[in-house]
Amino acid sequence: MSLAPPPWPINFKTTLMRAILYVLFIGAIAQGAYLEALYMPELRFSEYGFTELTQTAVLATCCLMLLYVRHVLKVWPTVTLLLFAFIASSLVREQDYFLDEYVARHTWKVLVSLIIIPSIAWVVIKRRAFLDEFRHYSNTFAFGLFAGGVLTTYVFSRLYGRGIFWQAVLGEGYDRTFKDAAEEVVELLGYSLILFATLELLLLARRVYLARKTQAPLS
Repeated sequence: MSLAPPPWPINFKTTLMRAILYVLFIGAIAQGAYLEALYMPELRFSEYGFTELTQTAVLATCCLMLLYVRHVLKVWPTVTLLLFAFIASSLVREQDYFLDEYVARHTWKVLVSLIIIPSIAWVVIKRRAFLDEFRHYSNTFAFGLFAGGVLTTYVFSRLYGRGIFWQAVLGEGYDRTFKDAAEEVVELLGYSLILFATLELLLLARRVYLARKTQAPLS
C-alpha cells in the first residue's frame, strides 16, 4: 500500500525564503541574457551563448534531481520516470546542433526515441501504480509549477517566437535576432519553472522518505 504524502505545512519563513531564491534566480537569468546581448554580439542566443548553455545546465540539473528522487529516495518511481524521460528528451533536443554537427544528422531523434519509448512502455505496464502516484503528485505545488513551465516552454515560447509575429511588430526593421532572443529567453524562463518544480518535488519526496523511515518500525 502506497504512502500518501501527509499535508505537511510549510511555514511562512520557509515559503518566503524559497520565493526570494526563485526571484533571485529569475533575475539572474534575465541579467545574464542582457549581458549576453550586450557583450557577446557574435554568440548571443546561439548554441554557444549564455541562454542556450544555461538551458542545458538547468535541464541536466533537473535530470540529476529526478534520478535522486527515484533511485535514492525511491518515491513515486513511475511518475519520476515519466518526468525524467520528458526532461531528458528535452535535454537531448537542446543538443541537436552539436549532435548533427559532430555525430550525424537526426542523432537526437534516435536518442529521444531510446529514452521515450521504453519509459512510456514501462509506465503503461505499471499504469496502476502510476495512476496512484499521480493522484498524489497532481495535488502538489510541484505539479502546478511543472505544468506552468511546460506551457511556457513548449507552447508560449513557440508562439511568441514566431517569425511572422516579429515581422508584424518590427516591419522593415525586422531582424532574426529579435525572434531568437524572444523565443530563447522565454524558453529559459519555462525551463526555470521546471527546475523549481523539480526542486519542490525533491523536497516533498524527502519528507515522504523520512515519514516512511519513521513509520517502518511500526509496520
